[in-house]
Amino acid sequence: MLAAMRRVETKRELRAALAMNAQKGVRRRVLVPTMGALHAGHAALLRQAREIAGDDGIVVASVFLNPTQFNSAGDLASYPRTPDDDTSLCETCGVDILFMPDAAEMYMPDRSMNVEETQLSRVLCGASRPGHFAGVCLVVSKLFNMVQPTDAIFGKKDYQQLVILRRMVRDLDFPIQLHGAPIVREPDGLAISSRNVRLSSQQRAEAPGLYAALNKARKAYLEGASAGEVCAEVRREMETLSEVRVDYVQMVHPDNLQEIGGGEKGVQPALLAAAVYFGDVRLIDNIEIFAE
Repeated sequence: MLAAMRRVETKRELRAALAMNAQKGVRRRVLVPTMGALHAGHAALLRQAREIAGDDGIVVASVFLNPTQFNSAGDLASYPRTPDDDTSLCETCGVDILFMPDAAEMYMPDRSMNVEETQLSRVLCGASRPGHFAGVCLVVSKLFNMVQPTDAIFGKKDYQQLVILRRMVRDLDFPIQLHGAPIVREPDGLAISSRNVRLSSQQRAEAPGLYAALNKARKAYLEGASAGEVCAEVRREMETLSEVRVDYVQMVHPDNLQEIGGGEKGVQPALLAAAVYFGDVRLIDNIEIFAE
């Protein structure tokens, strides 16, 4: 609607803000869920949301550091928090309503419900982060119910998350259109992430090697190398770096995340995905492979 942004912290305030806009004849309501520490990647999501909403729609952004999707209390504690900067960025990008609840507002102390996907979450990040995607599905389903959006946008850097949420929308009959936004990168190729600020100077210098290795593997695959060969080469290249531990490197079908057999060649389309630890900082990245 392009009026002054309204920042709310409670579900009651959110409902009131949404009701006010409903009275104005809003046609599309576009949701952008985030965990805060917003950066250029989030800004791209918000700008895309503004385009989808149009002049007669609204953009609702949420900033909520969701404890149910963290496997480590230390990881949750170290996650950056920048509420004032997040508010400014949302205002700049044309957000109409910014929802910034705390954990007590989002979850009852005796909550006993969960939302769990049982197939797509067993691989890639789900294999090494048990329970993570159940936490994602829970909080996103709650936001869908609170906001009642017509559309929602998620970044493709978290590609598995996007696929799982599409399955959730399909299986639970949410009347919502999901949009996947391209990965936003630094000039040297590193995928922009809130975790990047935790990298040491040496780790930051080496981290773009992940995207470079994925690009090299994509080229080799399109030139006839097998899925197993390119995954092994990415792993070898990453293991030459200091303080690096590879979680996984896998090639999967982008729609169902089923692994493409190691000996298979030229399967199209495909997704080459990796998770790598630089010290204690876990970075993920992926590259989509389509026939040329």
